[in-house]
Amino acid sequence: PAWLVPEGFGPVGAMAVTPLPGHGLSAGALILLRRARHAAFDASEAEFAGLFAARAGAAMSAARLYAEQNQVADTLMRALLPPTLRHVEGTEFAGGYRASVDTDRVGGDFYDVHPPGEDCAETLAVLGDVAGKGLDAAVITGRIRSTLHALRPMADDHGRMLRLLNNAMRSEGGRVRFATLVLASAHREGSAVALRLTSAGHPPPLIVRRDGTVEEADTGGTLIGVLPEITSRTAHVRLAPGETCLLYTDGVTEAKGGPLGDVQFGEERLKRALAECGGLPAAAVVERVQMLTDAWIGGGRHDDIAVLAITAPRGGVPGDVDTATGGSRTA
Repeated sequence: PAWLVPEGFGPVGAMAVTPLPGHGLSAGALILLRRARHAAFDASEAEFAGLFAARAGAAMSAARLYAEQNQVADTLMRALLPPTLRHVEGTEFAGGYRASVDTDRVGGDFYDVHPPGEDCAETLAVLGDVAGKGLDAAVITGRIRSTLHALRPMADDHGRMLRLLNNAMRSEGGRVRFATLVLASAHREGSAVALRLTSAGHPPPLIVRRDGTVEEADTGGTLIGVLPEITSRTAHVRLAPGETCLLYTDGVTEAKGGPLGDVQFGEERLKRALAECGGLPAAAVVERVQMLTDAWIGGGRHDDIAVLAITAPRGGVPGDVDTATGGSRTA
């Protein structure tokens, strides 16, 4: 055919066609042309063509397989990424995440916000930290998020929800994996936001009042995935307009930096930073914490970092209520 011969090549005197072997399926063919005034291909040239074709076919097949695997991995990765947050049922939500390795997109820290549904009248927010780093921890994170999504109808009882999650993690077998997390159920009460907060082995949330006062929520409990029986204590908090509840992982407080790079950011430094955030929107609080943490770390190593802010809007119920973008991306 005309497309086979390069333009200006001239009359074809000899042709060698060699299959390009692939993984169970031919990757194509290597076609060699020789002008009419030259001799036909000899045995050594045919052997060389076969060797080249074998290597080229293997490389092309590997590239095709890699592209398919990369597409599958990218699809799965998008399901593990934290959701985009805005307003849900008149409450502001904002989140921030940074993996322990800057080239990674996911890790062991996570957060989700589940809008109210037929079986759950409140918005359920979750922030957690799985033991480990990287993709291995992200897989466990995905399982926890999926389990919590399925347990949403039981969100009116945080203790029961945590017990069922603990049983599910312990029944998976294999190497013991544990996690700490905080559950936060939110609903509007006039211009304020009422919260139920339950910690499972996780640092208690911090409440930022409009005057800059920072309080610890009175909640605590057992980490998830190790003990056959766990305990938890739920705190009830009311946020007036302009007040924020901050959920965070220990990647924030344990971030090392300073002049010698060996001093932890610490809870007191975090509280001082939050004291300057009274009355700010949720997104601004998250940005402030991330900015200070990043500056503290500099170019040093760090753990996964996740923060989630829940804020009662200063202007009352916001006009832009978007429940679709507030939900979890993990089914």
